[in-house]
Amino acid sequence: MEKLTFTGTWLEVSGKLKQKFGHLTDNDLLFLEGKEEELLGRLQVRLGRTKSQLRSIIKKI
Repeated sequence: MEKLTFTGTWLEVSGKLKQKFGHLTDNDLLFLEGKEEELLGRLQVRLGRTKSQLRSIIKKI
């Protein structure tokens, strides 16, 4: 399983995700250490993307 990686703080990344996908909520973007799969699962449901696609989007931000 590939580890979720991003540059900057999660607050910055989540803010950019909200700008890109305006319908995401704070609850959708709640990130807890060790709970990456839960975060990706919520985003997968809301955005209709695969976990691999979501990792790639987050990595690019």
